[in-house]
Amino acid sequence: MARKPAPFAPFEWMIAWRYLRAKRAEGGVSVMTWISLVGITLAVFALIATLAVRSGFRTEFVDTILGSNAHVTVYSGGERDAATGRVDRSIPDYAEMAERVREVPGVTRVAPLVKGQVMGTANGRNSGIEVFGISPDDLATIPRIADPETAQGDIASFGGETIAVGSGIARELDLTVGDDIRLISPDGVKTAFGTSPRVKAYEIGYIFTAGRYDIDRTRVYMPFEEAQLYFNRDGAADELEVMVEEPEEVERLISEILAAAGANAYAWTWQDASGGFLRALEIEDNVMFIILSILVLIAAMNIVSGLIMLVKNKGRDIGILRTMGLTEGAVLRVFFICGAFTGILGTVAGTVLGCVFAIYIDPIFSFVNYIMGGGVWDPAVRGIYALPAELQLGDVLSAMALSLGLSFVVTIFPARRAARMNPVEALRYE
Repeated sequence: MARKPAPFAPFEWMIAWRYLRAKRAEGGVSVMTWISLVGITLAVFALIATLAVRSGFRTEFVDTILGSNAHVTVYSGGERDAATGRVDRSIPDYAEMAERVREVPGVTRVAPLVKGQVMGTANGRNSGIEVFGISPDDLATIPRIADPETAQGDIASFGGETIAVGSGIARELDLTVGDDIRLISPDGVKTAFGTSPRVKAYEIGYIFTAGRYDIDRTRVYMPFEEAQLYFNRDGAADELEVMVEEPEEVERLISEILAAAGANAYAWTWQDASGGFLRALEIEDNVMFIILSILVLIAAMNIVSGLIMLVKNKGRDIGILRTMGLTEGAVLRVFFICGAFTGILGTVAGTVLGCVFAIYIDPIFSFVNYIMGGGVWDPAVRGIYALPAELQLGDVLSAMALSLGLSFVVTIFPARRAARMNPVEALRYE
């Protein structure tokens, strides 16, 4: 008794390979194969490139937030002044509160801050500025400020009446290291005739680029004691800037931080501040994945068209092979190999192109920007200075799995049609 050949035997691969190399005179199958191959390649390339840019944008956005802003901001609920009706939210015991919060497990850094909004003026230009009063030692521990993408001057010069400004402010006011900037605060000196604006000039000792347009364009760091004098915060701070080991899990520490800070303390996390944007990114990610998955499906449908033409043109061959003893399963596997091979080759090519695009996105984007005459990426709108991309193994594998899965599934239907073809009907008119 003859032994039944195993599935996907060598002769099945040989027949499938001959069909894939069919000439145009034999029905134009090779042309349809190339169209299917190019479609799958471009679809997978687009999917991987989009996922890489999505991951890079979120990583860069979160990194700029966590690298230059507090993970948790602790502030006081305040006490209302019975005479004036104003609520004083300053923290007079900031040193003791900071020490207690610093002892919470998972907290890596606590810095008292004095904050205020002023007008900066220099060289006949004006700009709105947000001042952060902070000690030199605490400033040196902010990652994106102490170790920025680019910097001018020396951070060690920060102190006294020497301040640090963002590169956007320096560019807007045409300033460089060593220049003076005048800061004007409406809440200045209290006199018998009311409150007069406070105007004072400071020397610029350090210019940083944190990587976020809104930070570089508005932020100025001032020595803590000088900020207390300038904003009339004698012996007090406005809030505590808290950094933690695991910013993504910051919500777990909120109760402990508030317990250490005191009964009248409140907390505001970086997720609270940027939660809306992060949720919008997540929704956009899901929508883009669905849309591009449909694009991959459309490209995979070209395989169906090619296989249907192949089955139609090879009807006589199928009839002969069936009369020679080829089983329905063998015929199905032959045509499945034809479609799956196209899907595999297109997926591999698209994956390579997508990975190369993500790796070399900077020169590619620079070339596109040059061709378009510049201005393709507006940091004032996007918040960051360049289009980032980050390859993640999970994204690449998900794109490959989606493409291969769809390619294999759509191949089954025309392959089954070929397998169920009646050999007598196939040879009747031959």
